[in-house]
Amino acid sequence: MTAPISESWTLIENWLAEHAPATYAALAPPADPAAIAATECVIGRPMLKPLVMSLLRHDGLLDQRGSLLPGFYRPISAREIAAEWQRFTGFHDKRTADEAGEEADHDFVKIGASSVLYGHPQLIPIARNLGGGHLVLDHRPEIDRGRVHAAGAAEGIMRVPHEMWTSLPLLMETIATSLKTNQPLNNYTPVVDQEQRLYWDFIPLRSDRTLHRS
Repeated sequence: MTAPISESWTLIENWLAEHAPATYAALAPPADPAAIAATECVIGRPMLKPLVMSLLRHDGLLDQRGSLLPGFYRPISAREIAAEWQRFTGFHDKRTADEAGEEADHDFVKIGASSVLYGHPQLIPIARNLGGGHLVLDHRPEIDRGRVHAAGAAEGIMRVPHEMWTSLPLLMETIATSLKTNQPLNNYTPVVDQEQRLYWDFIPLRSDRTLHRS
């Protein structure tokens, strides 16, 4: 059973305070409920409860150069979600979706990494990296509802296969466990740099296997 997102946040906060104080200090205070309501007004739908609960714990990460999530992603604030969503959906090509057919807009298996879904209004940006890539939380009323996907303007929407991306609570729980045990998270290992910031070092699969064998 997946831990509540508040419990995972507590474990993450405790680890950061001890091992990566610069990242801990960069955790934003709780979001103003009015800011969350304003974001929901902009995107035209209620945000999923785990996202709201996370924002009410920390309204993003204040350090623009920092990262908290694997892949050098920085959680963004409620206001940033609204702004990124507006920019993000500007790329959504409705004509392509219409040409692909009504059902194609909902078919991840058939579409794969196609840009057809890029900027879909029900894929809500929740984090961003320095390269301009996003993590989006799937709000569509289908099998992937609540799943976290990677998104890039060139690559389109990528349904990351690892189990940790199944939901935001599971992602946060997996991060907390990786930090607590100092074990790799899929192909990422938590590292603290000289400025006492957390980042996730990518380990190629072969190297990962070698580490496990030794």
